[in-house]
Amino acid sequence: MNPNSLAIRYRHLFPELKRLAKQGSVITEDNVLQEANVEIRKIMDQMCADNILPTSEFRNAANAKEFLEKIRSGKRGIILMEHYSNFDLPGLMYLLDRAGPECAELATKIVAVAGMKLNEDNPYVSAFAEAYSRIVIYPSRSLASITDPEKYKEEDLRSRKINLASMRAMDKIRKEGSAVLVFPSGTRYRPGKPETKRGVREIDSYIRLSDVMMLISINGNCLRISEDPKDMMGDVTCEDRVIMTASPVYDCEEFRADAKRWGGEGVEDKKQLVVDFVMHRLEEMHVENEKGRL
Repeated sequence: MNPNSLAIRYRHLFPELKRLAKQGSVITEDNVLQEANVEIRKIMDQMCADNILPTSEFRNAANAKEFLEKIRSGKRGIILMEHYSNFDLPGLMYLLDRAGPECAELATKIVAVAGMKLNEDNPYVSAFAEAYSRIVIYPSRSLASITDPEKYKEEDLRSRKINLASMRAMDKIRKEGSAVLVFPSGTRYRPGKPETKRGVREIDSYIRLSDVMMLISINGNCLRISEDPKDMMGDVTCEDRVIMTASPVYDCEEFRADAKRWGGEGVEDKKQLVVDFVMHRLEEMHVENEKGRL
């Protein structure tokens, strides 16, 4: 295994992670909302400091401040962010903390939507994920991969219970002034596999049930996916300049209307169209911010 993989480079942390981890790995409708573990967060911040170069930055902090003001005033907020690695959320929180007091405050209000894989596949991945507040969902892609009819029936029922509880949790935390962060692709982008950068249709429902939205693009990546994408602890760490960029704050209803105008007449799947528009905007931001990054 690569000496810079998580499994080898940070194996000295495993006993401490095991001691600090508090939350169970099995997800039910009763534990979908999981609060951040501040002690593990300290470890994650140090890992970010190890790999995110000092020239890294969070751009357009004024947009993040405006978004914060909107959710302070009671608006239901959603953040949609590109997804390249399991360091994306840690990197965002790390850079927000260093971008000024309002950005640091926004970081405390972010609750990420996470798939069950982060909790259930590996106890150390689960411990790393525990550093951040999150709502756990049963992804549609996971359900679609089940071929055994009896197993599918069993998991379909479980997925419905978990996702209903997740939607209730989202409503609760947003009424309390937090913002939901979602990766619209639903999976990490893999070079050479453009389908992994396509937005998931269900994201339109998240937008429809929100008032304001901010997009965040990511340039730079400190954690490259391993040759075996199922082995998250095999992901390889590296130093890189990371630029995360906030879009203007969008009114969600207006954004959905803009998406339909962008798609033109005759598009049958309006929900997918809205998500395609999100990914289009994120790609535009990504291309622009890659200029001169290195």
